[in-house]
Amino acid sequence: MTEKRKRKLLLINPINQHRLGFSNDPSTSYMPLGLGIIAALTPDHWEVELIDESFELCTFRPVDMVGFTAFTANAFRAYELAAMFRSQGVHTVMGGIHASMMPEEVVNYVDTTVSGEAELVWPQVIRDFEEGSVQKLYQGGITPVDKIPLIRRDIYKKYPYVYDLIQISRGCPMGCDFCSVTKMCGSKYRERLVEEVLDELEQTDRPLLFIVDDHLINTNKGAEERAIRLFRGMVERKINKLWFGQAAMNFADNDEVLHWAAKSGCTLILLGIEAEKPEALKDARKRLNLKKGVDYYQEAFRKIHKHGIAVLGAMIFGMESDNTQDLYNRMEFCLNSGIDAMQTSIMTPLPGTDLFFRLRDQKKIDLCNYPEDWKHYHFKEATMGTNHMTREALQQTMRDIWMKLYKKDNIRKMMFKTLWRTGNFKAAYWVYGTNHNYGRIVLEDLLGDQPGNLNRNLEWIGRKRSWYIRLTNPVLTIIYAIWWKYMVRRFTGRH
Repeated sequence: MTEKRKRKLLLINPINQHRLGFSNDPSTSYMPLGLGIIAALTPDHWEVELIDESFELCTFRPVDMVGFTAFTANAFRAYELAAMFRSQGVHTVMGGIHASMMPEEVVNYVDTTVSGEAELVWPQVIRDFEEGSVQKLYQGGITPVDKIPLIRRDIYKKYPYVYDLIQISRGCPMGCDFCSVTKMCGSKYRERLVEEVLDELEQTDRPLLFIVDDHLINTNKGAEERAIRLFRGMVERKINKLWFGQAAMNFADNDEVLHWAAKSGCTLILLGIEAEKPEALKDARKRLNLKKGVDYYQEAFRKIHKHGIAVLGAMIFGMESDNTQDLYNRMEFCLNSGIDAMQTSIMTPLPGTDLFFRLRDQKKIDLCNYPEDWKHYHFKEATMGTNHMTREALQQTMRDIWMKLYKKDNIRKMMFKTLWRTGNFKAAYWVYGTNHNYGRIVLEDLLGDQPGNLNRNLEWIGRKRSWYIRLTNPVLTIIYAIWWKYMVRRFTGRH
């Protein structure tokens, strides 16, 4: 009796070819967790392969089915690849955030669309495909937390990912104007069991970890105690990782949370600050920040720094009420408030958000030739203006601001400030690398190897280094030799 042929599923993480963004560097090319879940839900009689365009461009290969996930900025690329496979008779499926927010669009470019979370419907997709009755659209809805499987991590081994990723909860009640997480994952937090999370962490083997939850310390009753149990468990089980996560301003509220976070390896925390001006926070419906008050920011930074943790400030430029001076004021806040690393984005109306629907109806979105214009929705290109600025003026102002913020001298000064504030050489290294990465992302079109270009160290080719850089280079050489040598190996995947 001959053995039945295994079917083959190809999972693809498409990358915007218009702008590389985070995929410009291995240290910011993150494994697609959603595809690891799909792989875990796929029956054993299917062979599963991953193609991540962060590392290699996808070319045609004969398979039975292709599955895509895509953020909005990558959706057009997914459609291009889907057309290539469909022309050869391969069945294509697309899920993820863009497919969930725009299913009525996606169904025109792939054979099957999965809207919402996939855990409850993917097994049905596979069964229907095998029986020849696969549908055009499946509604996944919200998955009960006990139905979320462990990630199938073996599919990631072919690529040099620097971080392991893990999700410890889903859902968000905040409902910020610009964010689609509440629409995608629901308004209630669904928390995984702490012991289950710790068990999964023990299965990871990379020395760096990214906890991908949008709110590491959520607003549920007992959230701080749960976080302490998780962080203490990481220490007790000797899960020896340096990690970063994403949090709201309440991350700084509890000193015991900060103590155990630091002890478990937390070295950098991304805080959703967004703006230093109450009017801009009202634009974004950033209620928690308004409740805390902008005067609380610096106190929160000091509390976090006291435990040796650096702050990655997420800031949004181009809020509806912003004028030119507001943008430069926000730049000064980035440089002088106590933030260590800077994630600076242009307000972008992502599909599914209240912002998108409101501005679309008001005909205020300039780049709206969909689906092709989705490739501009990567947060570094203005897709609309503000109430006081045109789109072109916003883009031009942001170019000037980015040139100032990510100037080599500023990046190095911020690194030394981080070292002074935290006393943590590892945090200082992480900050130095993070600011370089964001600088390369926002100034991507200036990178090159010719005079007049920026090199990957964000130094102008053919220009003399500043006195500050020349003066501090010997100090950095000593720091590298004594403290940062091992960190370099961690951040380049050599561990």
